[in-house]
Amino acid sequence: MKRLPLFTAERAAIALMFLQNGYLVGNWAPKVPEFAAKLGLQESAIGLMILFFGLGSMASMPLVGWWVSRHGSHGLLRVMVFVVTPVFILVNIVPNAVTGAMALALMGAAVAGTDVAMNANAVEVERSERRAIMSSCHGFWSLGGLIGAASGGLIIDFAGNWAHALAVTVVALILGILAWPRIFPDRPHPDDAGGADLPATVPPFRNLTLWLMGLMCLFAMEPEGASLDWSALYLRDAFGADAALSGLAFASFSAGMALMRFLGDAIRDRYGAVNTVRVSVVFTIMGLLIVGCAPGAIWAVAGFAIAGLGIANLVPVLFSAAGNMPGIGKGVGISFVTFFGYSGLLFMPSVIGLVAERFGLAIVYIGITVPLFVVLAGSRLARYADRAE
Repeated sequence: MKRLPLFTAERAAIALMFLQNGYLVGNWAPKVPEFAAKLGLQESAIGLMILFFGLGSMASMPLVGWWVSRHGSHGLLRVMVFVVTPVFILVNIVPNAVTGAMALALMGAAVAGTDVAMNANAVEVERSERRAIMSSCHGFWSLGGLIGAASGGLIIDFAGNWAHALAVTVVALILGILAWPRIFPDRPHPDDAGGADLPATVPPFRNLTLWLMGLMCLFAMEPEGASLDWSALYLRDAFGADAALSGLAFASFSAGMALMRFLGDAIRDRYGAVNTVRVSVVFTIMGLLIVGCAPGAIWAVAGFAIAGLGIANLVPVLFSAAGNMPGIGKGVGISFVTFFGYSGLLFMPSVIGLVAERFGLAIVYIGITVPLFVVLAGSRLARYADRAE
């Protein structure tokens, strides 16, 4: 089958969906202090609130995956475009901690539900256009996150919480309206299992291959969470870095990740998904070891940049592979590995905190390279991503 042009309206639409989702998530970071101050929350209570965001996310993922496997992602994604748009207005109007927890649970459900649906739709666009697009889609998510985090703080500082909530809503709405007409009209595929006489989906808990892929996704997302939550603290405590230099740790990680995600599709098309995963794991391990063994802050920043380059394409390729596994509907496969991955981001920070308190963050960054060898050992599973082409 002949490939379609490199840039199509359907590809632009799904890229806009990723940009919207990343933009909303990015705007949450500068909102946290204002949200906590409004409700009078201490650090422990903030952590509990963020847990509700995660619980809402984890509740919605299997439901969205079930729906997509039976009805396709097109109709649901068109609805979720507008369901997710007003989440910051919802968060802004809560009067107390109880309603705040409920609002964050709904926000998590909307953001994560959209995440599963848009990844499933991206898998279908890959199949239709017979080329890799998943990494660049996640690149747009990273770009949206960077724009949201950078602009959100400025808007809050200069115009206040309500101006921020309204501005984010308007921008998200515009992105959704631009994407809405050209969202790829996928349909459920009864032959996803590899034959007309086989069911479209196999229960995930019976599929050991999908369990392994879920673990691989969990281990691939650990370095991202460790960098987001702990990199600045590591540079400050280990090397006495000031706020500006400490901030460069995650900035370098994010920049490396965003850059490589935009290059990732071409790399995967040329060298294949399996080789892409293997080289990515090696770069990630190398970067994290540099971070953990760094003699100074600049070395650590460089290590974070290398780790960002490596980690960039692991999750996109694994998502694409899960959406193309024989015997598993795309929505079920993607929701399963997404559930695993985000459960790691939800619970791993507390584990890292306990280990860091006893042994130090340098040991943490060295230690999280160990599970990545599981990803390396299971890299052959990434071959399913190439079924899209």
